[in-house]
Amino acid sequence: MENPSENTHQIITSGPRINVLEKVKNNLTFRSKWSELNGAMGDLGTYIPIVLALTLAKNLDLGTTLIFTGIYNFVTGAIYGVPMPVQPMKSIAAVAISDADFNIPEVMASGICTAGILLVLGLTGLMKLVYKLIPISIVRGIQLAQGLSFAMTAVKYIRNVQNFSNSKSGGERHWLGLDGLLLAIICACFIIVVNGAGDDSNNDTNYTDENASGTGNRGKRLRKFIHSLPSAVIIFLLGVILAVIRGPKAVKGFKFGPSPVEVVKISKHAWREGFIKGTIPQLPLSILNSVIAVCKLSTDLFPEKDVSATSVSITVGLMNLLGCWFGAMPCCHGAGGLAGQYKFGGRSGGCVALLGLAKLVLGLVLGSSLVRILDQFPVGVLGVLLLFAGIELAICSRDMNTKEDSFVMLICAAVSLVGSSAALGFLCGIIVYFLLRLRKLGDDQSLSAFCFQGNP
Repeated sequence: MENPSENTHQIITSGPRINVLEKVKNNLTFRSKWSELNGAMGDLGTYIPIVLALTLAKNLDLGTTLIFTGIYNFVTGAIYGVPMPVQPMKSIAAVAISDADFNIPEVMASGICTAGILLVLGLTGLMKLVYKLIPISIVRGIQLAQGLSFAMTAVKYIRNVQNFSNSKSGGERHWLGLDGLLLAIICACFIIVVNGAGDDSNNDTNYTDENASGTGNRGKRLRKFIHSLPSAVIIFLLGVILAVIRGPKAVKGFKFGPSPVEVVKISKHAWREGFIKGTIPQLPLSILNSVIAVCKLSTDLFPEKDVSATSVSITVGLMNLLGCWFGAMPCCHGAGGLAGQYKFGGRSGGCVALLGLAKLVLGLVLGSSLVRILDQFPVGVLGVLLLFAGIELAICSRDMNTKEDSFVMLICAAVSLVGSSAALGFLCGIIVYFLLRLRKLGDDQSLSAFCFQGNP
């Protein structure tokens, strides 16, 4: 005879476990198979150029980076249930490419230091406090600046020949060819025809079966078919095919199997240089764009999901404290990647989980030899994907309802773009915000006018 108390104990202990499993399953469930697959391609315009540049310039272990970022993608998709991107830390990457003395040990040291600080900010609750205090107009300014920066970089990729190994642009791109300007323009036009401005409602037509003629029905079916095409997937596959055609010897030189995983040896000099040259400029960008802006954008796009500044800060910290020791590129989340994946149809954690599985398979099967194909990938095609990701992020700043908020946002964005520093733009935005609040003290306003109107 069964003991009732034991059954009760089993139900109580298994309850939370079942709820967690159901939540993970729901987070990874596709909303639409083709749309989610298409959305997974939306962040590659940022990911591939940076990882490729570091692999060519600094001998970054591409295989190990693919394996770890694949795991990051899958885990964050399961946790958050939104297309949370995993992107290289851009400031650290920029220093590594431009500084001949900033090598892999320094890159990993800067990633570990940045991750440690973000983890502490998350565990202590300070990141949540920062998120609540920063005015929404400042967040929108950072998003606008990042979006426009992506768009301008994308136009540079499309118009000019790129040398990722030294992060420099060459001459103007030829009109014709397998990586010509005409190809990029055709890809951009294709995305506009298929995806429009990115609003889901644009794909709906207002015809009814009662008053639609046969011609109208055929036109409606044609439009429905065009709008359902996975544009980013088609363009990425086109890029892969062209890469194979451009460099057929790259395929013959494939070495199957993962790269050997080794612990990176970091000297005291590398720790010091990594912190000064890498962590200090990266930290403001990580806090503002990888945590604050990502959380705000997630709330805008997925109000039913709980994406907190605390949890995002902790996940960024943990994944780099794990992967950087083994030579995986320091990574974070990014509002631009989230906007790009949303633009192309990503609506669930299954979107990035699928991308993570693809990275994991490529890292285990091909390892670092995959760089041979990526080096031949049409850069103009990557520029097109990055262009629409940047525009989608910049569009998020359209909800500023007052001239004052728009003024602060534009000051923040302008300084961030011209000064190439999100931290400088943030500082100027905060000063302008306080000065505008100061003007209201004489209009029968109390000291509460100084209070931040931050995020909920």
